[in-house]
Amino acid sequence: MNPMCFLCVSLLCVLSQIGRAAQDSPREERAESLPSILPKNHTDLIEKRARYEASVQFGVHRLPDNLKDWEVYRGQLKAKIAQKTGALLKQALRLDMRETRVAKMQGYTVKNIVFQTRPGIYATANLYIPDGPGPFPAAVVMAGHHKIGRMGYQHLGYTLALNGFVGLTIDPWGAGERTTHHGTSEYHGANLGASLMNVGESLMGLQITDNMRAVELLCSLPCVDPEKVGATGASGGGNQTMWLAAMDERVKAAVPVVSVGSFESYVMGHNCICEVLIDGLTFTEESGVLALVAPRALMLSNGLKDSNPAFYPSEMLRSFTNAIPVFEMYGARDKFSHFIFDGPHSYPPATREAMIGLFNAHLKGIPAGQAKIVIPETDRQPQEEIMVYPKGERDALVISTAEFCRKRGQELRKAYLDAATFDAGQKKKELREILRIADIPALKKATKTPSASAWDIVTLETSDGKLIPLWHRAPEKGVSDYVILASPDGARTFPVSLLDEQSEKGTGVVVVDLSGTGEALSALSVSNDKLAKLHTLARANLWLGKTVMGEWAKELDAVTQFLLSEQKARKIRVDGTREAGLAGLFLAALGGKIDAMILRDAPVSYLFDDREAVDFFSMGVHLPGILKWGDVSLAAALSGKDVAFIHPVTMSGQAVSGKKLENSKLEFERIRKACGMGGGASFK
Repeated sequence: MNPMCFLCVSLLCVLSQIGRAAQDSPREERAESLPSILPKNHTDLIEKRARYEASVQFGVHRLPDNLKDWEVYRGQLKAKIAQKTGALLKQALRLDMRETRVAKMQGYTVKNIVFQTRPGIYATANLYIPDGPGPFPAAVVMAGHHKIGRMGYQHLGYTLALNGFVGLTIDPWGAGERTTHHGTSEYHGANLGASLMNVGESLMGLQITDNMRAVELLCSLPCVDPEKVGATGASGGGNQTMWLAAMDERVKAAVPVVSVGSFESYVMGHNCICEVLIDGLTFTEESGVLALVAPRALMLSNGLKDSNPAFYPSEMLRSFTNAIPVFEMYGARDKFSHFIFDGPHSYPPATREAMIGLFNAHLKGIPAGQAKIVIPETDRQPQEEIMVYPKGERDALVISTAEFCRKRGQELRKAYLDAATFDAGQKKKELREILRIADIPALKKATKTPSASAWDIVTLETSDGKLIPLWHRAPEKGVSDYVILASPDGARTFPVSLLDEQSEKGTGVVVVDLSGTGEALSALSVSNDKLAKLHTLARANLWLGKTVMGEWAKELDAVTQFLLSEQKARKIRVDGTREAGLAGLFLAALGGKIDAMILRDAPVSYLFDDREAVDFFSMGVHLPGILKWGDVSLAAALSGKDVAFIHPVTMSGQAVSGKKLENSKLEFERIRKACGMGGGASFK
């Protein structure tokens, strides 16, 4: 996403990243005096590792070199994309288009409309219809991350209309008039957009579904020739354009602008969650998606002065070059082109002219240069005139991301809680898949470094190439019990009183910095995390077929391996704050060598509850399909261990108390019995 777009987002997203521990006891002494483990100015290990893995995947994903094999591959790739995004490619559903206002302009008409994209879910849009009898060719215009959604793209709507095309500008899911509060701008990504994954959806998939329905709407209009439909958009809208053209063969010509690079370049970049294909780099590269458009017309346009490295022309050309052979196999090389302009991240007049030229050639059959192209600059209507509804008066059919997540989550939770029994073995297997844990890495090496403090400093090296920094304090003589402390804010944020409390009990203590936290943070990730904590790392993991929760669970397992093999630990307890507590719980549920769990300020459920405090947890907390699988109570039951929640909260950090707490206690006990497992859950 263009960095300038971030300026449109409320600074509350940044402020909300402050940890609860620091809020609750701001004067309490922190463990800031823990000695350093990794040397200063060390390489950004997370960045190097992620980018190396991404570069390997770029090299792995070669496209078939003959048409027969390509056709097979093509079908498999489209099916995989549909599965991973959750996009609905075919729906027996009426469009139910409704008009709220019609405005006659010079040479065209603008209609403010809503139409049904999923059962009971409607999208806000504008239709730009040229004067004349028609039928006309048409194009869907997909908006990027403009703070007012489609209403910031009027220039594309009326440019199309004045050149003889019906233009349909549509609000992206969660943007424009589809925000939480109608008429109030809202960024649709970060933790808000990522919350869709917990209910088994993705922002990308919802957008593909919306945009395919937009094509269907155009094809249904008497004023449109259904055989002559195109698509275009810039930035996030350009990304949507690529996906729409790849998945919908009714799109005969497409122009994605300042949006095509390589999937490799998205890893550790600052793109939006709407541009993340879950597990994408495990099965394709961007060249494969571009090739899905063949033999239809496709022109890529990028700016020489784009500020986002993912969209540099050099990255676009890597994918463009690798997709060329597929167009050649169809004899359609002339339909695949690129247009590089000398400018920043934008949709400039020169690109609009090139877009109209392409649409003229492939939707009207007019050769380049033989039609006059009109590129107007000043024909905008006031925002209130192109809004579908007056501010604050939106129809209930147009729902926000928050409302969708809450409603869908409640439906999934009802089905989960209605189950009489669970197959524990099957549920553990499914949880491993949700966490993206293919196998548990072995502890390769533990390096202890001399320290003048009361703490031993240790670096663990795992078989999958990670370095895990930890602080170790041995138990009293004759005691072999240990507690592992972990927090998403890093080891040095723990209250000294908590560390001393463990030592006074004679228990051995290990404090660990999980990847992305404390000394194991990524400087690049932090610099890019303008919208939510672990925004960059969470997206990189998803591209690479991983999750932050899964990676943390594996790292905690490496710590237990160290304690069991090197320290001869007898019992190990994990004491985790917020997301780190969940990671420990998931490890215990998978059979990790953990004897008991303490979760501080951790959620008792993944159910979405409050948009305003959606950033209480980092982006790393989200897990694709977790509420389709079960919930936190199922993970606790599968562990078969005693699990203690200290200050249990909701997904927005609100305290769970009173009747809600009593219901949680009943739920955890009933699910444990339904699994036939031991242990139990307590709440303080």
